[in-house]
Amino acid sequence: MSTSSKINTDDFVLPESIPVISVRNTVFFPHQFIPLAIGRPKSLRLIEHAIREDMVIGVLTQKDGSIDDPNYGDLFTVGTVARILKVIDLPDGSKSAFIQGICRFKVDEFEEKEPYFQAKVSRLDDIVPEDELKIHALATNLKNLFQKASDLAPEITSEHQAMVSNLHDPGVICDLIVAFSNIQVEHKQEVLEILDVEKRLNRTTYIFNRYLQALELGKKIQSEVQDEISKGQREMYLRQQMKAIQKELGEYDDTSDISEIRKRLDETELPEETMKVAEKELDRLSRMHPSSAEYTVSRTYLDWLLELPWYNSSKDNLDIPNVSDRLENDHFGLEKVKKRILEYLAVRKLKNDMRGPILCFVGPPGVGKTSLGRSIADSLGREFVRMSLGGVRDEAEIRGHRRTYIGALPGRVVQGIKRAGTNNPVFMLDEIDKLGSDFRGDPSSALLEVLDPEQNHTFSDHYLEVPFDLTKVMFIATANMQDTIIPALRDRMEIIEIPSYIEQEKLEIAKRFLLPKQLKEHGLEPDTVNITDDALQTVIHSHTREAGVRNLERKIATICRGIAKEVASGNEPPEVVDADAVAEYLGPNRFYSEVAERIDEPGIATGLSWTPVGGDILFIETHRMKGKGGLVLTGQLGDVMKESAQAALSYIRARTDELDVEEDFNEKYDIHVHVPAGAIPKDGPSAGVTLFTALLSLLTSRLVRNDTAMTGEISLRGKVLPVGGIKEKVLAAHRAGLKRVILPEKNEADLVEIPDTVKKDLEFILVKNMSEVITHALKSRKNNKDKQKSKDWQETAEIKSEIEEGV
Repeated sequence: MSTSSKINTDDFVLPESIPVISVRNTVFFPHQFIPLAIGRPKSLRLIEHAIREDMVIGVLTQKDGSIDDPNYGDLFTVGTVARILKVIDLPDGSKSAFIQGICRFKVDEFEEKEPYFQAKVSRLDDIVPEDELKIHALATNLKNLFQKASDLAPEITSEHQAMVSNLHDPGVICDLIVAFSNIQVEHKQEVLEILDVEKRLNRTTYIFNRYLQALELGKKIQSEVQDEISKGQREMYLRQQMKAIQKELGEYDDTSDISEIRKRLDETELPEETMKVAEKELDRLSRMHPSSAEYTVSRTYLDWLLELPWYNSSKDNLDIPNVSDRLENDHFGLEKVKKRILEYLAVRKLKNDMRGPILCFVGPPGVGKTSLGRSIADSLGREFVRMSLGGVRDEAEIRGHRRTYIGALPGRVVQGIKRAGTNNPVFMLDEIDKLGSDFRGDPSSALLEVLDPEQNHTFSDHYLEVPFDLTKVMFIATANMQDTIIPALRDRMEIIEIPSYIEQEKLEIAKRFLLPKQLKEHGLEPDTVNITDDALQTVIHSHTREAGVRNLERKIATICRGIAKEVASGNEPPEVVDADAVAEYLGPNRFYSEVAERIDEPGIATGLSWTPVGGDILFIETHRMKGKGGLVLTGQLGDVMKESAQAALSYIRARTDELDVEEDFNEKYDIHVHVPAGAIPKDGPSAGVTLFTALLSLLTSRLVRNDTAMTGEISLRGKVLPVGGIKEKVLAAHRAGLKRVILPEKNEADLVEIPDTVKKDLEFILVKNMSEVITHALKSRKNNKDKQKSKDWQETAEIKSEIEEGV
């Protein structure tokens, strides 16, 4: 529905800046009144804000109506200022806004894109010529043409005719006649942008005459074909009408799609079942009229069947030494992954029909999981397809939509196979641990069939509805952590853990890959720039702290930009960038070893933790004050970690004599346990040993060794129990510059995975019970002087507590 009323715009003052909404496949004119369907989130936010603030809005037309999220360049710059009269909420969450056009405007400058478009604008007013007689004649002629077209065009209603006949403003007459007619959007926009009323009348008359001729020609064609009709020839009538239209347009061709598809079907090798389905669909297509909606659906389906690589495979590079060299050249380290790929190739060389492996690389961000997939594809000579699963919540993304839905397509698995052009690509399922699920289904469950070697030889996409063999595809999934992957899906994949890099590995990666890449990207010649190993090591341990190398690459890029600036300014670049020169480009050191500085008094211990992005160290701080035996735990600790603290305190209370602790400390003091970085949640039992050590250090006034980190779960009997994530924790201790690590004895087997370079720098102390932890973690009192020092510290702490309590 589209109506209008003449409104007085002379007194309207256009604000300097207004929100702008984009519409597609239509042009909105001044004095026009229409209901506008609002469904896009950006448009919904704009409408809600405009209603709340009682603002006018600008309406601009998209150049391409198929774009869902247009940018500035996708919009015309001349539009119509509109007033929102009413907004109706619809059941599906969208809105219908009734708007009325006020005047034309031009965008001078877009200011914002989010949360919606905001633009600086200026008003555009009609330019009315002095020759009123000529203008009146043009307007009258245009009205007559509109009246003539109303008999031929179903979209022009009697209400529209009455409205136009009562108009007297020539400019408004042009606007509304074009608005009410089914004219191309480009022509409507052209009329909107003409400010001279005489030129607008002339151009509108020309456009409308063409439109009227097309209507008359359609009526003529229909009349010619009508003479040939009989009751038993309805289908023939429809074909003749289409043929007549094509003849008038000069587009008629005796060849049809059916013969072309038939030829392609004869030339394409398809599985027997698929061939039967294709022939049946082609027979059905031949009985449809080309202009029907079902014809397009059926034709698209046949195109998908014929374009999929059912039997087209790329030839694998089975030269194992060559593949090994290429993997070594592309990635440093990652021996487990390289070994697994070479094992697959060796078996593939011996057994030609071997199914593709289904691997899952698990590791922290930035260690090269995604780039490794592309490197594997290149070394094997296969096509590479990557599908990002982060945030995917719709099952149809994996299995496709059924053809009963408008715009249905196969799932992204089949789309990726078609894009690759072969049935044996390396198919990367990136971020598989970040799959979601909601009312639209569970994509994780849909992947079960894709990744099951016993089922994926007959993978059935909802759109194709014929089985497709995925056994030749090498699926490689990537994840930051295993816990969020459903067990059934995790069970179908071969998990390969990719650990965080040690400092030496980062140095080699920086020298071999990151530095040459950044020099090339910044237009610098490798011969003219020499960044020393000491400089790279300074960047690694003083400016980055990560499991991977992404931040390291950014820091190297920053140094390269600084050098490029010197070169571009005409200055002589530095011949050598050494460790001292790094600060000139990156500023002061961001990270430093703080263990020695923080463990400077009793009650503080260094623990080790596992996170999805690698290991890390954490400090556990304890303090006591006068009280009645309360235990305060802060630092966003989870229930398990709180219980570990309770267990550690209970163990100490049960053995006060043995541990040289005041027997009645629990009646005299409250104890506060805090784990810094309070904004980060922490949980797990592995901090039990560290909590015990910190508490015992506090209560005995003995310092904890500042070169030692520890991990392990404790029991009430004083046993040290094994924990997980040993490799990541040890690497974190090594990164932090620690020299000794206390581990549960039962975790000794996990030390096999620790790189030799790390083992050489660390002393591993394996313990079975808490007495061994005390021996290795706490400093001993060697003489009375030490005892007196500890006693003095204890008395000072008590005085401080009394003062604080008094305050």
